[in-house]
Amino acid sequence: EWVGTRNYKQIFEIYPPFWPAFRHNIIWLVFLTLVPTVLGLLLAYLLDKKIRGTRVYQSIFFLPVVLSLAVVGFIWQLVYAPEQGLLNNILGTTEQGNLIDWLGNPDINLWAVLVAAAWRHAGYIMILYLAGLKSVDPALREAAAIDGASEWYAFRTVVLPALKPINIVVVVVTVIEALRAFDLVYIINNGRNGLELLSVLVFDNIVGEASRIGFGSAIAVILLLIALPPIIVFVARTSKEEA
Repeated sequence: EWVGTRNYKQIFEIYPPFWPAFRHNIIWLVFLTLVPTVLGLLLAYLLDKKIRGTRVYQSIFFLPVVLSLAVVGFIWQLVYAPEQGLLNNILGTTEQGNLIDWLGNPDINLWAVLVAAAWRHAGYIMILYLAGLKSVDPALREAAAIDGASEWYAFRTVVLPALKPINIVVVVVTVIEALRAFDLVYIINNGRNGLELLSVLVFDNIVGEASRIGFGSAIAVILLLIALPPIIVFVARTSKEEA
């Protein structure tokens, strides 16, 4: 039965989980852009200086990337466990009076999961920027140093503009990671109680007990439309550079 845009109208008007999930995806995107992306760039810049043991550090920081998000979720469940977790034991908040439920409290669990996502995402961004820094012509830095430019000024005005292709890739990767986030929140509490995301709503409606395939598909289309603009920009810029 053809229903036209009824599913979309209901999603926007009478489906309570949609707007919280949409807001959480936006928070996820902003956080990944500001925190792990900047941290990954900083790590890449430091490792590019060929410090002692740089390959060991690269392996340590890249290790979370080779783990699946489900495994990352299990690891951080151990870190955030209320009574036996590493974090509460370090902070000394394992007693009932001051116990912090990092993953059960809807006011803080989203931020706790974002830290876990950042742990993995920073290593991925580090590798991308490290590859980009290796390709930057050393003559550019030498010329800036001869002109008396400080290290920070040379990086901001010479090196960073030379990393423009990598920056575009990083933006696209970050947007996709933020929108397809699913494993971490589903492992923790099935994406509920403050961890609602659009991908979880798609899963719940198509695979879950609701079995509203058309409704879930409509949410998936909305998710696709949000992801399309940065991907189109990336493809357009890549095609233009190749031409």
